[in-house]
Amino acid sequence: MTCVMYSDLTRPTSLGENAVSDFIVNIDESNAAQLLIEESHKRPVVVDFWADWCEPCKVLMPLLEKIANEYQGAFLLAKVNADEQQAISQQFGVRSLPTVMVIQNGQPVDGFTGAQPEAQVREMLGKYLPKPWDGLLQLAQEAIEQKNFAQALTPLRQAWEDSGRLYEITVAYVNALIECLRLDEAETILDGVRMADQDAAYEQLRAQLEIKREAAKSPEIEALEQQLAANPDDLDVQYQLAVQFTDGGQFKDAMENFIAILCKDLEHGDGATKKLLLDTIASLGKGDPLAVQYQRKLYSLLY
Repeated sequence: MTCVMYSDLTRPTSLGENAVSDFIVNIDESNAAQLLIEESHKRPVVVDFWADWCEPCKVLMPLLEKIANEYQGAFLLAKVNADEQQAISQQFGVRSLPTVMVIQNGQPVDGFTGAQPEAQVREMLGKYLPKPWDGLLQLAQEAIEQKNFAQALTPLRQAWEDSGRLYEITVAYVNALIECLRLDEAETILDGVRMADQDAAYEQLRAQLEIKREAAKSPEIEALEQQLAANPDDLDVQYQLAVQFTDGGQFKDAMENFIAILCKDLEHGDGATKKLLLDTIASLGKGDPLAVQYQRKLYSLLY
């Protein structure tokens, strides 16, 4: 799971000696006002009331700590020993253990009692917390604002996967793929969109995809394709075609032609074809599915 980093601008300078970390703290009367009330105006505070004798508490607390560590400070987990801090427990009206409360802007807004399944805990907390992929979407948005769609692809792809392929993120990811002329990948993802989600944004992406396909066929590419069709064994023409695809950002078409050349002549162009394929793979970035696909194809030829 991708972590959401809590902004240094709003993180408190010190949580005191009772802090386990910047996002987990033990509460007593010396820090209750600061960390349960004041801090809740900066980020949600999740308060866990527990006791040593409470067996369900021993199940729930590790779960809350795990979630707090995942979110890396997007919320503060405040642990209150109800036996030792009876005044605080009474102030919040705690009557059974464990009790969990979510505090925002100085007021309890939600909570539950008793040990709950992880899915239910996450669902409740999710209403008040940023999603784990929000940070990735912010990175992607910053790149898109600079018209750098290629840079946006990696965080968008990760957010798409982490979110379980939410439709809203699918739209942004496919749009970036289209802008980068990764048209086959964009089409494959669009083909997988549920009928119920095929709204106006979906139709717009389909239209953009077709427009890009037509525009991608430059006269130079069409001429080289005709030459290659007339003489399929002319590896130099196929190399020129691959270079044209690379220059136009049509990386899949380019790499498919490079691989086809290398299947016939592994040292074509005194190694120039192999080098340009490696350079193209590297330009896509580590972990890019298209890069991984063609890296495997090249390695299968080499080894």
